[in-house]
Amino acid sequence: MATEKKGQLEGKAPCTIEELEAIITAQTGGLFLEPSAAYDEILPGLYLGDGETAQKRVLLRDLGVTHVLNAALGKSNFHVNTNHDMYRKRNMSFLGVEATDFMNFNMTPFFQQAAAFIEEGLHSGKVLVHCVQGMSRAATLTIAYLMLKRHMTLQDATRLVREKREICPNQGFLLQLCKLDQSLRTAGHYQSEHVS
Repeated sequence: MATEKKGQLEGKAPCTIEELEAIITAQTGGLFLEPSAAYDEILPGLYLGDGETAQKRVLLRDLGVTHVLNAALGKSNFHVNTNHDMYRKRNMSFLGVEATDFMNFNMTPFFQQAAAFIEEGLHSGKVLVHCVQGMSRAATLTIAYLMLKRHMTLQDATRLVREKREICPNQGFLLQLCKLDQSLRTAGHYQSEHVS
């Protein structure tokens, strides 16, 4: 049975940007929406949120957050200026990714490091993954985590995140996730119970 499922998965056509956008907009009649909340819990202990949430250290403490991943590290208006020192006093671990929300920005080099950081955080506490709005850069890294560490297909990971929060990764990020999905399918990475 598992071999049959694996064969079906390997033979399935790769995902497309259009398919992912359809998943993201299915609940809203084809419209992309901005997040309606500052943060949302995607899995127990895994929060996806905005830059303001990341700067509210008392809120993070109250949520039990022990790890903060800033997917928009930087000082411009399109980034969130946080660092290790902000969280060290609260015994929180920090990882910053200097990503820009442009279609030509390559997020792929950060997928493994971010996934490992999130996984480590969930083993010892709770994690906030954020960018400016918590809908593109942070959503991309959260979806990659679900694929790499939870063995979810891209479609399933996108559905899960979208069920919990309004997201809108840019088309360049969606294409990079499609390429990751294809490489994981080729490597036989996915478990049969998570196959789309």
